[in-house]
Amino acid sequence: MISGLRNAGRLLLLARLLARHDALFVLERFAVGRLLLWVTRPLARRAAANQPALRPGQRLALALQDAGPSFVKFGQALASRSDLLGEELARDLASLQDRLPPFPFAQVRVTIEEEFGQPLEKMFRSFEQQPVAAASIAQVHFAIDTEGREVAVKVLRPGIEKAFARDLELFFWIGRNAEANLRTLRRLRLLESLETLAKTVVVEMDLRFEAAAACELADNFRGDRSFFVPAVDWTRTGRRVLTTERVAGLRIDERAAVIAAGHDPRAVLTKAAEAFFFQVFRDGFFHGDLHAGNLFVRADGSVAAVDFGIMGRIDRSTRRHLGEMLLAFLTRNWRRAAEVHFEAGWVPSDHSLDAFAQACRSIAEPIMDKPQNEISVARLLGQLFQVTETFAMETQPQLLLLQKTMLVAEGTGRTLAPEANMWLLARPLIESWCAETLGPQARMREAATDVAAALSRLPALVRRAEHGFATLAEGRLKIDAENLRQAHGPMNGTYAGWLAAALLAGIVIGMLAG
Repeated sequence: MISGLRNAGRLLLLARLLARHDALFVLERFAVGRLLLWVTRPLARRAAANQPALRPGQRLALALQDAGPSFVKFGQALASRSDLLGEELARDLASLQDRLPPFPFAQVRVTIEEEFGQPLEKMFRSFEQQPVAAASIAQVHFAIDTEGREVAVKVLRPGIEKAFARDLELFFWIGRNAEANLRTLRRLRLLESLETLAKTVVVEMDLRFEAAAACELADNFRGDRSFFVPAVDWTRTGRRVLTTERVAGLRIDERAAVIAAGHDPRAVLTKAAEAFFFQVFRDGFFHGDLHAGNLFVRADGSVAAVDFGIMGRIDRSTRRHLGEMLLAFLTRNWRRAAEVHFEAGWVPSDHSLDAFAQACRSIAEPIMDKPQNEISVARLLGQLFQVTETFAMETQPQLLLLQKTMLVAEGTGRTLAPEANMWLLARPLIESWCAETLGPQARMREAATDVAAALSRLPALVRRAEHGFATLAEGRLKIDAENLRQAHGPMNGTYAGWLAAALLAGIVIGMLAG
């Protein structure tokens, strides 16, 4: 009751802010707070009369920027939900910049010294007081450590954890009310998307997780000379402070500077596209925030990434389906694109494969017919999410971050090499990966791996079977009609498991012996 009143009060403040930017439509779309909308609409009408003509998404982006760090993150997450908001609105939200005024150096010093229990000067030979970047969760300073190495030091904003916890509570409250009022939203799994956002924020609030992500990504690209991940200084890293090797290079969107430095923009884009492909399809672990400020071109022409607070994971099965779907769209094989959706279970089997293939064609043809440099796979996925209601296809939350990342990466790529397309540059790699991963030999290898894994579990099954037979022999387990009728508790379930294991072990052993 108290939390409901608190959230209702905060929703009123949010509605007033949205009204000042003439952006109340977002609450209208989710059927939240009808009385609230009635009260605040006059303010919105006055705002509309006094503001320059902006698209709805631009007005909403400005409102979220004013609302604070949590709402910027929320807006960036919504940018991947064109199925909820429409393509134009989602595209405008994708331009939301996660930038805030820096907090004072005095607070930076306090945070670092509290984290490590020693003066700043004992850990760093020099420390630049002016940050090089300030975002919603943290800001970054350049420094030189006591060994003389150039480093980048990321420090959390004071009080950011409590602020995000409070705002996430409001988001979930709004989401639950929206799904209660609009049952059609349940298929879109809004609450699951909010849970994904909450998990992402929790990870971002502990910089040790980001350090671990950087190390994992570096391990995945060990020996790869085209993609670079800065090393983590674990001795100067804690929950609220992260220290990494400083990256020297040019922002990847500084096309003129990249060319002046002697680099071929198309070659650089190819390296970036291949690195992203490897992250998604080879490793299932990808950088989820690939805007231009996080990618640099180094002197040797390699691409370096920074800021590993937002990372995505995709399981092996989903990667296979994504790879096949991407190749099907690139080769205009609409039926195969549709089949992949049915095989993955994304579209219920009682729907027409031919009808869905037609839908895939209707979405993809206008996009694939564009000039090469304008083809957007991220836009294709976004439009696919929009038409899924007809086929009862549930939103896949694990793909939303990927779609958003692809959208940002494509925009960055166009800035660097306007005449090229990152997906077509990576197409040979995609085809090679699909042949190696999805061909008959790959399926045989996968089946053999599964069999080997099952056989590795056989000794444990045999031991369980022996224990079960010993229990029977000692008379501690009686099998009669009454026991079978009551065989639903945890312990009886265990005995049933023993018996099943024994039978399975006997069958397998018999097969091996034969």
